[in-house]
Amino acid sequence: MNPLGFLRFWSCISTTSLRHSCSNLTTLLSRSHSHPTYRLPVSFMSTGPAGYRAIFLGPEQKPKFVEESVLLPCLEEGEVLAKVRAATICPSDIHTVTGLRKEPTPSVLGHEAVVEVVESRRRDSALRIGDRCTFSIADSCGSCTPCVSELPQKCKSLFKYGHSHVSIGGGFTGCYASHIIIRRGTHIVPLPAEISDRMGAPINCALATMVNCVSHLSNKRCDSAIIQGDGLLGLYGCALLREMGCSKVYCQGKRPNRFPLVTKFGGIPLAADEPIPNEENNIDVIIEVCGSPDALTTGMRYLRPGGTYIIAGMVHPRSELKVTGEQLIRKCVTLIGVHNYSPTHLEAAVRFMVSTRNKYPYEEVVGQAFHLREIEAAVSAASEKVHHRICILP
Repeated sequence: MNPLGFLRFWSCISTTSLRHSCSNLTTLLSRSHSHPTYRLPVSFMSTGPAGYRAIFLGPEQKPKFVEESVLLPCLEEGEVLAKVRAATICPSDIHTVTGLRKEPTPSVLGHEAVVEVVESRRRDSALRIGDRCTFSIADSCGSCTPCVSELPQKCKSLFKYGHSHVSIGGGFTGCYASHIIIRRGTHIVPLPAEISDRMGAPINCALATMVNCVSHLSNKRCDSAIIQGDGLLGLYGCALLREMGCSKVYCQGKRPNRFPLVTKFGGIPLAADEPIPNEENNIDVIIEVCGSPDALTTGMRYLRPGGTYIIAGMVHPRSELKVTGEQLIRKCVTLIGVHNYSPTHLEAAVRFMVSTRNKYPYEEVVGQAFHLREIEAAVSAASEKVHHRICILP
């Protein structure tokens, strides 16, 4: 047993249950987080193996985040303790911080990261201490109807990292922390040395989701495509489609400063409202990742009869579509909704990045790196959308 494992083992057997002790800690948290200057009592600071985390208090709080140092909970069967090497800020977290998206608070946000295995209680796993890994953002049971129907991201007992109350799962369930506890139903994929931490952090969100999107095109004609959205999903989509043999991939967006990267990822950059000459009723595939319901109104003009329309960006309630059933029927459109991904898509995403690492500038999509204690500044920088991702280093 490694020294850290021994210390954690001794810590567990010398208390009634550290996981139960965390419930007492959570009671204090729930009482104290209403105070903007909250800090953990000294009695809860670690005297042994410890970690720290940025607690999000809520969009109306000042400050919005506080940093805590706490004992690392004992692992349960099937769990893995991992050190967060690098995390990136997904736009969904910006929506949470600004109040556009409602999540339980207090919480530890963050779901995009490269992690390093510190301890594992997965008996049937080949994971080794020190392995660099990515992991699925959804934890699932593996036995309910959605799980056995290849939709584990819709598990009836679904748990998502970076979206839960701090009282759940030992409190280390988000990536804006020194460590994260990966649950037993979470798929973990080791990362080869060819993928740097900066390259690998967004794999388990943007890239895996886009792999899921294009997986629906395996038996469909795809010589031309439009991607609506020039965010990271759009960039990854350009590369994926080009590698599938798509000769023309238009990528529409609202930020001209992103156009050079669109080109580097194989796309043809266009302003969101810019007409595409000679392409009406001619495009094989359209993938929406911009979040705007108006995109479908425009896109339907370009989609050919029998074409495929994939929508993946409108994950919010303000997404009422202005498309009639008659339009879909008369054009014989295949309309597909995609949300998150399955373990097979995550594995394929890692393989794709490894095989194309020298062709596309994956490092360039991640901008400035901030320390975890600078998280409010990091979120502010991410909100400016100069870079596709901002990095947080614990």
